Amino acid sequence: MAIGLDTSVVVRLVVGLPEAQARAARRRLEQALERSERVVVCDVVLAETYHALHHHYGVPKSEARSILERFAKSGVVTIEPADAVGALEAKSGAGLVDRLIHARHRSLGAVTATFEKKQGSLEGAVRLPAE
Repeated sequence: MAIGLDTSVVVRLVVGLPEAQARAARRRLEQALERSERVVVCDVVLAETYHALHHHYGVPKSEARSILERFAKSGVVTIEPADAVGALEAKSGAGLVDRLIHARHRSLGAVTATFEKKQGSLEGAVRLPAE
C-alpha cells in the first residue's frame, strides 16, 4: 500500500505548526514507515508547499526550496514524478514551479512549450515565438 501526502500534511511536517497537527502528521508518517508503506509526495504538493512556506510563513524562496529539497531527498518520501527532485536543486534561471512543470512534462515524454524566456532555456523546452 502507499499513502500520498497532501500539502497540509507536508507543511505541518516541515514547519511543525500547529503542534497537534504536526504530531499527528509525524505519527502517520512513522506508521507508514513501520508498515513499509510507500509515502508519496507529488509535484503539485511541492509547488503548493513552496508557496505556503514563502507566503504564509515568510520563508525566503531560496530557503523554502532548500527545505523541500532536504525533505525530498530524506529517503522517507517518494517524489512523483522522480524528476521533480532535480527541480528543487539550487539553480539560476527558471523558477521552481516552472522547473516542476518542465520535469512533469519530461516524465511524460513531452516537450514544454512556453513563451517564458527562462523556462524556454531549460533542456528540452521550446520557446514559442511571439507574433
